[in-house]
Amino acid sequence: MSKILMVLTSHDRLGNTGRKTGFWLEEFASPYYVFKDAGADLTVASPKGGQPPIDPKSDEPGNQTASMARFKGDKEAQAVLANTVKLETIDAGDFDTVFYSGGHGPMWDLVDNKKSISLIESFYNSGKPVAAVCHAPAVFHHVKYQGEPLVKGKRVTGFTNSEEAAVDLTDVVPFLVEDDLKQMGGLFEKVADWGSFAITDGRLITGQNPASSTAAAQALLMLL
Repeated sequence: MSKILMVLTSHDRLGNTGRKTGFWLEEFASPYYVFKDAGADLTVASPKGGQPPIDPKSDEPGNQTASMARFKGDKEAQAVLANTVKLETIDAGDFDTVFYSGGHGPMWDLVDNKKSISLIESFYNSGKPVAAVCHAPAVFHHVKYQGEPLVKGKRVTGFTNSEEAAVDLTDVVPFLVEDDLKQMGGLFEKVADWGSFAITDGRLITGQNPASSTAAAQALLMLL
């Protein structure tokens, strides 16, 4: 049985807009069930532990998906989410892989999180795959492998500049995921806005947007 760590944000403030953010519900629910249905042993963590903030926009009527509906009827999954473990307590040696769900929150609390950075490096250095979807590839910002940025020379994707512009948050986020991955030497690829797209390059898996979270989770299972 694969032991999978899922990491969510604890950050709920959308820059200086006065609006709420957090993790994108589809990007938790969909991978959660991909892993669960495959019989994986799941642990969900966040920087502060406990109930992480759901981005209210992700739960709007137009954004509902089958996995979200399933989650809302699943008391066990709701309890797992309400009781995430503190990231500080996690040892990479206890898991086979890590999956980072997006939403805008991670751009504020996971990018500079020393524990998160060391965890990703620990997973990757020990030959384990690492996955991140949508805004979560931002967590690779400070991650190094053999002295170079982890994403350097690798095919990657993530939330695109045009998708960020479409949600009017280009000037709110600390940086743009697409630009950042390119600046670090990542070979950035994308499909049309909101299309499902996931890339596997060696042990690194990235997904473009919420619609890509299922594909990214399935790609990770294939590596395991």
